[in-house]
Amino acid sequence: MAGILFAEPRLAEIYDSLHPDRSDLDPFLAIVDDLDATSVLDLGCGTGTFACILAGQGRRVVALDPAAASIEVAKRKPGAGRVRWIVGDAFAIPNLIVDAVVMSGNVGEHLRDEEWAATLQACRDALRPGGHLVFCARDPVGESWLQWNRESTFERVDIPGVGAAQSWLDTTDAGDRHFSFRWTFVFESDGARFDWDATFAVRTRSEIVAALESASFTDIEVRDDEFIFIARAP
Repeated sequence: MAGILFAEPRLAEIYDSLHPDRSDLDPFLAIVDDLDATSVLDLGCGTGTFACILAGQGRRVVALDPAAASIEVAKRKPGAGRVRWIVGDAFAIPNLIVDAVVMSGNVGEHLRDEEWAATLQACRDALRPGGHLVFCARDPVGESWLQWNRESTFERVDIPGVGAAQSWLDTTDAGDRHFSFRWTFVFESDGARFDWDATFAVRTRSEIVAALESASFTDIEVRDDEFIFIARAP
């Protein structure tokens, strides 16, 4: 399947069942709280769990994702009515000024270097002076993706109203600055199969910091335990 994975409605509908543990969001919620951010742009919001939590805390939230099917799932969640939902990438960010821009997923890995640089600039432009960009990256140390194969990544989940769904990852190529993989989904009820081929960029800590500095961000902090970057807009 070409294009954006969770733009496929059938996959968007099961995303939350495949990822029921969202403790990965806890560090970002804590950072937003520490920054006392009252307005947040959730860039790459997926099915909207993070955005809805933020809105439930009384924050003003704009949530953006290129997958329309994922946004449709998000709009049905409790608290979704308090979020402004937008279908698009970083270049679809409307004219707004927020306290924080958060990318809690793998937004940067999808992008080539020139696209990544432009995305950082778009984030900077959406921030108030002194506002913060917060995002995570995949720590390249250990090259964990080299261990991705059906045996090591296979999951089978029984989903109410859907039945059993299988998924697994296979690494198909790897280099110094990228790796490619196929993510496969199979619905046991009818045998429908979806294969998504993707290539992710690999960036070191120093390369990410350099890109942030080139986009005029300052006071860059890296939380090594989660490989989360926090940078302040000028």
